[in-house]
Amino acid sequence: MQQAKSGEGGVGFDQADGTTLFEKLWAQHVVTDFEDGAALIAIDRILLHERTGAVALRKLHAAQRPVAHPSRTFCTMDHIVETVPGRGDATRVPGGQTLIVETRRRAIDAGIRLFDINTPEQGIVHVISPELGIVLPGVTLVCPDSHTCTQGALGAFAWGIGSTEAEHALATGTLRVHKPKTMRVCFEGNLPDGVTAKDMSLSLISRLGSGGGSGYAVEFAGSTVRALDIEARLTLCNMAAEFAVVTALIAPDMKTFEYLSGRPYAPGGEAWKRALGNWRELVSGNAATFDCEIIIDSGDLAPMVTWGTSPQHAVRVDGQVPRHEAAQGKREAYDRALDYMDLKADTRMADLRIHGAFIGSCTNSRISDLRRAAGLLRGRRVAEGVRAICVPGSTQVRLQAEAEGLDRVFVEAGFQWRESGCSMCFYAGGESFGANERVVSSTNRNFESRQGPRTRTHIASPETVAASALAGHIADARAWAR
Repeated sequence: MQQAKSGEGGVGFDQADGTTLFEKLWAQHVVTDFEDGAALIAIDRILLHERTGAVALRKLHAAQRPVAHPSRTFCTMDHIVETVPGRGDATRVPGGQTLIVETRRRAIDAGIRLFDINTPEQGIVHVISPELGIVLPGVTLVCPDSHTCTQGALGAFAWGIGSTEAEHALATGTLRVHKPKTMRVCFEGNLPDGVTAKDMSLSLISRLGSGGGSGYAVEFAGSTVRALDIEARLTLCNMAAEFAVVTALIAPDMKTFEYLSGRPYAPGGEAWKRALGNWRELVSGNAATFDCEIIIDSGDLAPMVTWGTSPQHAVRVDGQVPRHEAAQGKREAYDRALDYMDLKADTRMADLRIHGAFIGSCTNSRISDLRRAAGLLRGRRVAEGVRAICVPGSTQVRLQAEAEGLDRVFVEAGFQWRESGCSMCFYAGGESFGANERVVSSTNRNFESRQGPRTRTHIASPETVAASALAGHIADARAWAR
């Protein structure tokens, strides 16, 4: 890893100017500047879900304020819905059914587009927005969810907000935002076999720490990023939330345009042609300078897995728990992580027996993720004593997977096959893994009790999760590749 020279690693069309992609998006959306360095930013898209959307819509109603732009606002049921087949409004999350019912009623009353339970468009907010073409290059997009930066993978300025900010954005179509600094992270070279976008993210965070991107708008660039498909780019930008960024983005290119073409909410006809003309300008210029630049040699990367209670606690899957001097963070946090995870320094990751395996979340639940995991599972069986669950990221992903027969592969291997939703990505009082159980998960966070009270979570790629489920312990998927 080294400091990059300005002008290197861009994704998209070359432009000989000194403006970064983020600065272009910022300038296009400033309504007015304030003396304290903040600006009033025009908001093009607002996304809501039932866990926080009900709160924002309720407060807006109480203040007798209408939604300023209902056609630009979308709501889905994803966070606290059940994922077992045959689900309805009932949920094991305390108070969850009330939030579901209230969100539905208030969304309908406000005239915003609702993707309700069991409708074809339903799914995790950061999965359905790209697949429906709601997020587009150049737009500003907000959602009361910390992983909204996922959608910057399509060249948007997307970031997570709170319920109060959501209320303001709904009422005015604007938000007051302090302009972040800029960082470019260039991944250069070919990825080794078995290394994924999830591994790229965990490697970056393990090197620079979970606060390494704090205060920055981070642009991912370089030859490796150019080679990634759109779903892998979404994973990369999703995990940037664990790097503490304000937002993450990747300049749009032909892959972006091909991905969006024909999506339900993408422009069509002459509007599509005009949009392409604008989108091709969304790239950092060759003379652009960033406040911070990093280059990572992708050829040095390997499949990664976390050992502790922060995404920065990550090592090679064929490695071992590091000693404190080789780990990010303070000694107190290191010792606490070891205690919570019931580990000792120098323990081989492959020696850790697991009780659960989870494939899902807004990080790694798209069709490409399920295809890769199924490729390892086909004709094999999950190890005895491992509870394995797969939750597609959207109803469309589930239907496509079922059309390809992937659901049968998962079920025959011993996985539970579910409806779409956030499920056990996080624990909110509903379904969980057990206390002191060790789980390998394709999710984005491994904080204490993230997947259940006292559950010990190791985050990794879907391939690593699948291989570990088969082995009964943390395993290197490369050893299971056919």
